[in-house]
Amino acid sequence: MKEPASLWNELGIPADYAARRGLLPQPEATQLIRIGVTTDGRELLLTPTTAIAWEQMQRAAETNGIALQAVSAFRSVARQAEIIRAKLTRGETIEAILAVNAAPGYSEHHTGRALDLNTPGCLPLTEDFAKTTAFGWLTGHATRFGFRLSFPRENSHGIAFEPWHWCWVETSAPIKS
Repeated sequence: MKEPASLWNELGIPADYAARRGLLPQPEATQLIRIGVTTDGRELLLTPTTAIAWEQMQRAAETNGIALQAVSAFRSVARQAEIIRAKLTRGETIEAILAVNAAPGYSEHHTGRALDLNTPGCLPLTEDFAKTTAFGWLTGHATRFGFRLSFPRENSHGIAFEPWHWCWVETSAPIKS
């Protein structure tokens, strides 16, 4: 995938961003299925194999008394740019934004394999998720379903700790029912 130079230029993203962060381009998924909707009515979409793995992991967590909720899934390059534009409009700097959001073209959400997760009683997309039993359960069990925590503390990409962001590793196979 070519770096979307004109989009990056418009948003003020440095041309060397991906190289400095050690990030690879993330292709947009073309086959997606609906797994639900967000509280604001946006569809939650995943690749079919990721959706199967997610459903299996969510069911397994439930049998252990853990409620996992998807709050974000597939995100197009255009949607990623919208999110960054909105933050810039609110007065955030591009440096601060890129500490928590990947540049368009580089988000794992583009692949349809990434999920932002939450659990009841926790404010979504906050580090507080790391203090929940849901996060503890994910830490001990998510790899069985092919999911990994993408951005642990002090990760090599310089992205803030995101205990809510889990990505299905394509080479993993979901557990058979």
